Amino acid sequence: MSSIATLNKVLTEYYDKMASWEACVVRESEYSLAQIHTLEVLGNYGATNMKTLAHRLGITTGTLTVQVEKLVKQGLVQRQYSEDDRRSITVALTDAGQAIHEHHNALHIALTEDLTKDFSDAERDTLIALLSKVNQEF
Repeated sequence: MSSIATLNKVLTEYYDKMASWEACVVRESEYSLAQIHTLEVLGNYGATNMKTLAHRLGITTGTLTVQVEKLVKQGLVQRQYSEDDRRSITVALTDAGQAIHEHHNALHIALTEDLTKDFSDAERDTLIALLSKVNQEF
């Protein structure tokens, strides 16, 4: 098997395991996976305009509009309209949304600590550098 085929196999296995873990964690909450991902992006990047948020989530702005409406009704995000251009909408977490993000992020931190507990600092740094390069390709 070529190194690319092996890497593909390993990345696919990792993705599948991570997606399964994420689905289990979210299933224990009252929110959908899409809602948690939206809160996660807003928690990681702060208030964001709809176009940028949709891009970071890999969805259309139309799909995001429906998602944001649900989150607004749940009191987890708020829309902020630009004073200069009312068509420009920024979305931000409310305190309740921030609390959910912090709880979910703590689960990710615990998983990351567990997965890399036997890594040296240098190995963690190498993994960060390599995954950062991969992420840039998206």
